[in-house]
Amino acid sequence: MNNNKGTEIASLGEFGLVDRLTKRLEQRNATTLRAAGDDAAVIDLGNEVLLLTTDMLTEGIDFDLSYFPLKHLGYKAVVRGVNDILAMNGRPEQIVVALGISAKITVEALDALYEGMETACKELGVDLVGGDTTASMNGLIITISAVGRAAKDEVVYRSGAKEHDLICITSNLGAAYMGLHLLEREKRVLKDIANPKPQFAGFEYLLERYLKPRARANVLKVLADEGIRPTSMIDLSDGLASDLRQICLASQCGARIYLERIPIARQTSELAEQMHIDPVVAALNGGEDHELMFTVPLAMQEKIMALGLVDVIGHITREEAGVVLVTPDGEGIALKAQAFDR
Repeated sequence: MNNNKGTEIASLGEFGLVDRLTKRLEQRNATTLRAAGDDAAVIDLGNEVLLLTTDMLTEGIDFDLSYFPLKHLGYKAVVRGVNDILAMNGRPEQIVVALGISAKITVEALDALYEGMETACKELGVDLVGGDTTASMNGLIITISAVGRAAKDEVVYRSGAKEHDLICITSNLGAAYMGLHLLEREKRVLKDIANPKPQFAGFEYLLERYLKPRARANVLKVLADEGIRPTSMIDLSDGLASDLRQICLASQCGARIYLERIPIARQTSELAEQMHIDPVVAALNGGEDHELMFTVPLAMQEKIMALGLVDVIGHITREEAGVVLVTPDGEGIALKAQAFDR
């Protein structure tokens, strides 16, 4: 590396950086059906496809071990990987784990981490089949690679949304973001206090949403049983605004979502009020929700509403209309992604 001042990564954002790095890559094998640009790569197996994705968690960036139980961290790491397979409408089957381990991590700590991973694998019907370990100078690093399968004609890409499609999400948003803020607040308040007693009463749901998110495989099973196949789908990990824009970019479309239709849990609103945070901002930009957002044809409206499992928050529009949040008084606000996504 030279010392010449170059382009700051933050100026591109996470997705811009990925686009820059991957646009030069050639596909040399006919079996590579989809490379970068979706929640998982898609490899041709004949009548089926192999789905492959990798996700990394870095101490100090993605988690803080001063308040993140290692058992929960192991569970969450698996869910993050599995959700990328689910977002392709696939069946998760195996995961591989690579760890960068610093000297401060004990064997017992790793036992707890793997206990959480195995709990998640058992719940989701996934096998942990191997991995790698190496030393780390900068804390704990966890890399999860998840593998799954799907019938070739059942795979759902980000690029399939069509005008008038309904935009659906599997649960409320912003809770994980507020759970993180609650943990950070108590860490600051209790710093240097002997025998600290954090005040979490009344906000347990927010902590669970951040520390132990749930994969939504059950929703996809119900959709399949009802003959409802999403036209596009994405894992909501970077915030509603950012992830909706990814679907619109891939599908070359616009979107209108309605503020009053975005589900926000009562605890999210209560803590946001206490901490002087707009709960809508938490829902739009907070990230870490790990819900699924998908689109379905307008003709499926009655059927999807009858399920009672998802919230319909808007619809797909023409590309030139942009990505817009509609307020209760009818004002349209253009949605912008964050400058840099974790």
